[in-house]
Amino acid sequence: MSASAPQSQPTTAAAASPADTTAASGAVVLPVIEEQAVINRELVEAGRVRITRQVHEADELVRVAVQHDEVRVERVAVNQYLPAGAPTPPTRYEGEVMIIPVLREVAVVEKRLLLVEELRVTKQQVMTEHAESVRLRREEINVERLPGASLPAAGPAPQ
Repeated sequence: MSASAPQSQPTTAAAASPADTTAASGAVVLPVIEEQAVINRELVEAGRVRITRQVHEADELVRVAVQHDEVRVERVAVNQYLPAGAPTPPTRYEGEVMIIPVLREVAVVEKRLLLVEELRVTKQQVMTEHAESVRLRREEINVERLPGASLPAAGPAPQ
C-alpha cells in the first residue's frame, strides 16, 4: 500500500484582502498564513501473489520401544492329599512368582479283598463213540489168461 502525496490547503489567521493591509493607526498588518496537511490513505494494488502448498510424502523407518508383559506358566505336580476338613489353600506369592493351588475333589475308597468262592478243577479222560458216514475208495485188479496167447493180457479192473 502506498499513500498519495500530501495535500495542503492554505488557511489564514486574518482575512487577506488588500484593504486590510493597513490599519487605522497606520501600521502595516501582515497576514500570517499557516498551512496544514491533510493526509488521506488509499488502497492501491501494488501486485498480486499466488500461494500454493505442496505436500511431500516420504516413508521413514521409525523405531519405537514398546513394552508388553509375558507370563510363563509352569505346572508343578504336587499330588498330596489334604487332611479331612482342611481349608482350601490360598493363592500365595514367592518373590514375583504367584502360586495358585489347583484342587480336585477325589472320592476316597478303601479297597479290601473278599474271598467270594473257589473254583476246583479236576482233569479226567472220557472215551466216547462217534459215528459218521465217510466215502472210501478202493481199487481191485483182476488178471485173466487167455488160451493161445503168448503174453498174458490184463482185463479191465472192476471198480
